[in-house]
This record gives sequence, structure tokens and C-alpha cells, in this order.
Amino acid sequence: MGGDGDANGVVLLYGIHPVEAALANSGRVISKLFLTENAENRMQAALAARGVVAERVTPRDLDRWLGEDTVHQGVLLETEPLQELPMNALARTAKGRPLLVLDQVTDPHNVGAILRSAAVFGAAGVVMTRRNSPPLAGTLAKSASGALEHIPVARVQNLARSLEDLKAAGCTVIGLDGEGEETLDETEWPTQPVFVLGAEGKGLRQLTRETCSRICRISTDGALHSLNVSNAAAVALHLAHIHRRKAGPASE
Repeated sequence: MGGDGDANGVVLLYGIHPVEAALANSGRVISKLFLTENAENRMQAALAARGVVAERVTPRDLDRWLGEDTVHQGVLLETEPLQELPMNALARTAKGRPLLVLDQVTDPHNVGAILRSAAVFGAAGVVMTRRNSPPLAGTLAKSASGALEHIPVARVQNLARSLEDLKAAGCTVIGLDGEGEETLDETEWPTQPVFVLGAEGKGLRQLTRETCSRICRISTDGALHSLNVSNAAAVALHLAHIHRRKAGPASE
């Protein structure tokens, strides 16, 4: 048993918040649930609501299965992957809420944090590359703290082509980069924004940059001038939330 899943398509989720959110998600197919005695006592309400009976294990069992460094909180869920949504479905239902596109962001902690911000600020969904992206399980789900069950995720094979499809659907594709000529808070705000974020260190790939409608930077006023990718996503999503709130109910 590995930290995120195995070759048979089994998804492993661990930690109180991710597993409680998964149990509350009717779209999750539950296979097996393993709990320590303490964890079972903490999760009585979630277990009763889903009607799931857990198998009792010890913390050492979970350490052995997941690795001693895994913060599992006495909880391990075996489940099937969530149903994937096509990207065009996310664009159709966005209705002014931003979409996030991740250009080969590989760190599961960062992607999990981005999903959490997406859930907090009401993003319409996240688009990821099918290759060079972390699995939607384990470490990512723990970092997302339940947001994986709330934010639709689409995986695409060809990112540049997918960005062109989003533009054809009426979206304005904004690449976030520290070298952008205009700041995000000063740019003309689009009706349907899509924020594209690049990997740590590498940033946006050249073809991705060339495909974006515009490249913007986040304005700063301090000794450092760059943000972690997950923090940059949170800033962009909060700014989008402010614009929607000012625009009123018609933009929702």
C-alpha cells in the first residue's frame, strides 16, 4: 500500500478533514475505511451520516502502510477516483467565477493549497495537465483539507490547445508572471477570467505564455517581489472575488 494509490486505480485518502469531506460527498465510491479507536470516536457523525462501518486498526498499522512520516491522524480511506469533468463543462458553468489552469505544477502540497483557496473564494474549477501533475489523492488531498470534494478538476492532454478552446469559449486567459507588463489589479477586468499559473522555479512554459490573452504580475510592495504559486493563486482568486462582489448578483 502506498501513500497515494496503486496501479489498480485505488485512491488513498488520509486525515480527518479529507476523509470526512469524502464521506459527505455522494459522488465518492467508498471501498474500505480504516480507523483507529480515537479517530472513530471523532468521526461518529460522519460515519453515521454515510452509513459506513470502519475496520479498526492501530496507529502502527497505518504507519506501516503509509509511511511513518505520513500525518494520517488515524484515518485511511480506500476509494475510487472522482469522475473527471471535461474542461468545456467547467467553462460553460463558470458564469463569471474564475477558472485556474496549472501549467505542470507538480508539488502536491501546492496544488492542494490551490484547491483549498479555490474552494474558499468560489472558483469554478481547476484545469491540470494530465502529465506532470500530482495524483488527486494522499498528500494533495490532505493539503486541500477537504476542498478536493468541492472543486471540479479537469485534466487535459494538450494545455496550449485547451487554452485556445477557453479563449474561443469567451474566456480571457491571464498568465500570472512576475515579469508581466501590467499588474493584475490594474488590468481591464474580464467577464470570464482564467488564471494560468506555472510551476515553481520554471514558471509558465513559453508556448503557454504565447497562448495567453495577456500576462499580468501581482503588485508587491516589499523586500521580496515574488510569491509561492499557491499564494499567487490565492491573491488572484481573492481579487476576482472582490470584483464579483462589486459587480453584484448579476455576475454570480
